[in-house]
Amino acid sequence: MTLIRRSLLILLLICLGCSAQSVPPDLAHKIEHHVRAYYSVPAEIKVTVGNIVPSSELPGYDSVSVLIDSGPRQKDFKFLISKDRLTMLRVAQFDLTKDAFAELMGKIDIIGRPIRGDKTAKVVVVNFDDFECPFCSRMHETFFPEILREYGDRVAFVYKDFPLTEMHPWALHAAVDANCLAVQSGDAYWDFADFMHANKGAVDGEKTADARYTAIDRMAMLQAQKHPVDLAKLQACMKAQNEDGVRASIKEAQDLGIDATPTVYVNGQKISGLVSADAIRETLDEALREVGVPAPAHPSPPAAAPASK
Repeated sequence: MTLIRRSLLILLLICLGCSAQSVPPDLAHKIEHHVRAYYSVPAEIKVTVGNIVPSSELPGYDSVSVLIDSGPRQKDFKFLISKDRLTMLRVAQFDLTKDAFAELMGKIDIIGRPIRGDKTAKVVVVNFDDFECPFCSRMHETFFPEILREYGDRVAFVYKDFPLTEMHPWALHAAVDANCLAVQSGDAYWDFADFMHANKGAVDGEKTADARYTAIDRMAMLQAQKHPVDLAKLQACMKAQNEDGVRASIKEAQDLGIDATPTVYVNGQKISGLVSADAIRETLDEALREVGVPAPAHPSPPAAAPASK
């Protein structure tokens, strides 16, 4: 029995040795340089080349993983490397039995989030928002009231939190206050979102961080007073500044690969950055067609002024 156990152990070690090979330092160096150059990875971000393992994806190729680690965020990339170690490929594999847009939307949790528009709509617009982001404010102004007026009877609008805390120091506090409102009143949440995006300059004008936080709290209370909100409970929530919900939304955004605001998903189709109202209409119309809902009539462009003689 002892001999059999030793034989099995030796066989297991042999198999393990065949299944994973450490990358020689000179090859790891070349792989790192190619990854840094192709993906524009700066020097301060760590790049780690993993072991080479067999792959059945493409004849003549093995697989190697490369971890890009920026500290708070990590992403593992898989590459194919030729058995002669002279060529490396990055191949994307698609499962055509699934709908890619539906899969993306399935990764976004909108349960309990305030909704504007048609709550039963087949087309859902999710905007990852930052209250301190000037481009978010301009996108918000396009959505509300312009796009909402046209599509509100057939589209649901939802906001998720993605405050870019490194460059926008008060955005996290504003997101927490907004969520405190949302717990009690969706309408109060949307009024606060409207007010914040229209008046962020009033917060920026305060001289200290504490003064900015106080201004945000005051704005939240101002909107709350228009609705049936328990003000004492709201004040307690804002004072506690529990960031768990916002942090969960930030992680969700990062897992989706989002790195800027605004970022919008229309039934899974991504819109990155600030775009025109016409570009939004085009995406919404396409999404409505796909679910069998007619697009609304759009306002006619203003007539050109007659040429002067």
